[in-house]
Amino acid sequence: MPTTAVNNRTNLLGKTEAQLRDYFVSLGEKPFRAKQVLKWIHQAGISDFAAMTDLSVALREKLANVAEISAPDIVSQRDSKDGTRKWVLRVSGGSCVETVYIPEADRGTLCVSSQVGCSLDCSFCATGKQGFMRDLGAAEIIGQLWLAKHSFNTYDASRELADGEHGKITNVVMMGMGEPLLNFDNVVSAMNLMMDDNAHGLSKRRVTLSTSGVVPMLDKLSEASDCALAVSLHAPNDELRNELVPINKKYPIAMLMDSAQRYMDAVGGNKRVITIEYTLIDQVNDSLQLAQQLAQLLKNVPCKINLIPFNPFPLSDYRRPSNNRIHAFQRVLREAGHIAHIRTTRGEDIDAACGQLAGEVLDRTRRSERYRQAQGNSEGAGPAGAATAEPHIFARG
Repeated sequence: MPTTAVNNRTNLLGKTEAQLRDYFVSLGEKPFRAKQVLKWIHQAGISDFAAMTDLSVALREKLANVAEISAPDIVSQRDSKDGTRKWVLRVSGGSCVETVYIPEADRGTLCVSSQVGCSLDCSFCATGKQGFMRDLGAAEIIGQLWLAKHSFNTYDASRELADGEHGKITNVVMMGMGEPLLNFDNVVSAMNLMMDDNAHGLSKRRVTLSTSGVVPMLDKLSEASDCALAVSLHAPNDELRNELVPINKKYPIAMLMDSAQRYMDAVGGNKRVITIEYTLIDQVNDSLQLAQQLAQLLKNVPCKINLIPFNPFPLSDYRRPSNNRIHAFQRVLREAGHIAHIRTTRGEDIDAACGQLAGEVLDRTRRSERYRQAQGNSEGAGPAGAATAEPHIFARG
């Protein structure tokens, strides 16, 4: 399996068709070579230029000297009893991110990371507690899908999945580590490769970007992509959301929802809906009064609501609500006419459930150090290992 680039060769894995055309012109080659190579990389999963048989021998040899197709290194792979698969991937610089495959009866969803850590500091999010190192490159983002397909051997066109066998990837969600809109160019390039008919060919309704509310970049998104949109909301009023999602102080709920609606109008409006993500935290944002506020807030917004029971992690005092509180919250939304689903916990036995993904961030912000010091000071002689437990990231999906 290819490894992360350690030389001066140009990595072609994250380049769009337009970028590949420019690259081949720079080599003195015809632009149409871009489409050929794009198909070899993303439709056939080929990383060896010598195997690209519709290229001339001279071009194959030239590419072998100046270019490569290089994805992150797989550190580990674990499978859950429910079919969930989790990969720990080491990216350049030494940090690790994670990717998770979640099988369902009618789909297979890949949850993809966009940053090493996250510069936002949402109070319920373990990624934020780990701090931030850097953006992932386009090759490191699309490489997560490329590696997952290799892992399940789905690049083999002759392979047919047996009944009940998992592995086909039908959906991709940008809901792993990081805020995708803060890595705009690389995320857009990777998503466009996911949707390009000459690359992975996924439907625009099956590639979803989740944002906590970076309004200026959301306003720019429709100029570059027409992917599905999820809003990581978690509170129905600004006072509470300011505490849970601090970026709300800069871009409050009304501004965020207006921007989300403008995006939907630009890419297909009345035929598509926004996914609202709402993590339910016991005694924090799960009351019936807040459910009523949420129902009112969204009454004129074409949307579906995903209710995500909070999964506890180190460095957080939050708790998961009882099933009774979760279902009562859902009932208020449904009685108001909303589509509201409770997200089923998956991959818990391999720490792949929402809020349980283990990453390793070389934190240049030192935020993780400050959180651990604060927890150590507040816990005193608490349970052994509580302040030194393995770091986790929150997957917003």
